[in-house]
Amino acid sequence: MLSPDELIHYQRHVSLPEIGVDGQEKLKQGSVLVIGSGGLGCPALQYLAAAGAGRIGIVDFDVVEASNLQRQTLFGYEDLDRPKAEAAAERLKQLNPHVEIVPRVERFTVENALSLVEGYDVVLDGSDNFPTRYLVNDACVMAGKPLAFGSIFKFEGQVSVFNFDGGPTYRCLFPDCPNPKDVPNCAEIGVFGVLPGIIGSMQAVEVIKIITGVGEPLSGKLLVFDALTMRSQLISFSPDPANQSIEKLEEIVFECEVPEEEEAATESTDGEDEETESAISLKASVSSVELRGLLDDEASIQLIDVREEWEANICSLEGATLIPLGELRRGYALPPALDPEAPSVVYCKAGVRGEEARGLLGEKFGFTAVSNLEGGILAWAECVDSSMRTY
Repeated sequence: MLSPDELIHYQRHVSLPEIGVDGQEKLKQGSVLVIGSGGLGCPALQYLAAAGAGRIGIVDFDVVEASNLQRQTLFGYEDLDRPKAEAAAERLKQLNPHVEIVPRVERFTVENALSLVEGYDVVLDGSDNFPTRYLVNDACVMAGKPLAFGSIFKFEGQVSVFNFDGGPTYRCLFPDCPNPKDVPNCAEIGVFGVLPGIIGSMQAVEVIKIITGVGEPLSGKLLVFDALTMRSQLISFSPDPANQSIEKLEEIVFECEVPEEEEAATESTDGEDEETESAISLKASVSSVELRGLLDDEASIQLIDVREEWEANICSLEGATLIPLGELRRGYALPPALDPEAPSVVYCKAGVRGEEARGLLGEKFGFTAVSNLEGGILAWAECVDSSMRTY
């Protein structure tokens, strides 16, 4: 039953014949689990809370960073280093004291996924990586919960609803998880700050439609929105029976630890410096832990930073030569100190630009032994130097 205060708060909703008091009551009784309170999660959470979704769960292990504030509008500078889930919950309670907010400062994992999802009516995916996205889908399929999906890429966004009323799942559209190192992410290529607000709000629309029964959810349809042209298109797709059932949750993990066979190559042994250096020349990529081992062994490795100068001013690896990727693309002359025949490791922020640079150095400049630092300097900061300032 809606209280007088709630009727005042929701009067614009209640005035809509399609929603009315009954629809608002459904919202009050409904619950939604939001995975991630970042670019997509922030706008979705704000509108779901303001609209009166009765219980809202937030799962996010991350903390607020200055680089988040360009698009994650639930937070301010006073929230820096605070857990996002807790900061978001505090702000949402100020926005609407009539709803219950349940923050969970933890990762969404194989161990907790099913128990978290089973406790809510609808799940909204605001995650920013493919392994989590697939895990969210699989947990929703196993628990029989509808999933409001959203994703962003530079100036483009996508929205859909999966696992709703026998409709397609995320795997029906995208069966297999790509390796994150092969796919550009927002940290590497950037994102138009307003775009997550648009896409996250659309996800909130889908959740409200599912809970209230108003309108037609985007099940079996993928909405693609281009912010540069303000055009959108609706792509229809069909269920794939092979991807409409999940028997077991499997977390897709891309470790930063070094495999045993690679650890052997990084061990310091007298008289094996030349063998260690040649080992890296045979590899297309090198992990941050492996690179640390090579540097600790004083291997003669050329470090090449292909980020922009402003990025290098925030953090960099000692002794690295800065050559922005754009200069490599245009074929500018390299610093004379660089030896094309010496083992080299290129790095960027998250690994994508580094992979392109590795190819350019070999094709255009004749480098014979170039490896890309997997995950870029962010992986180095995570796996090797936690004191490094990141962005």
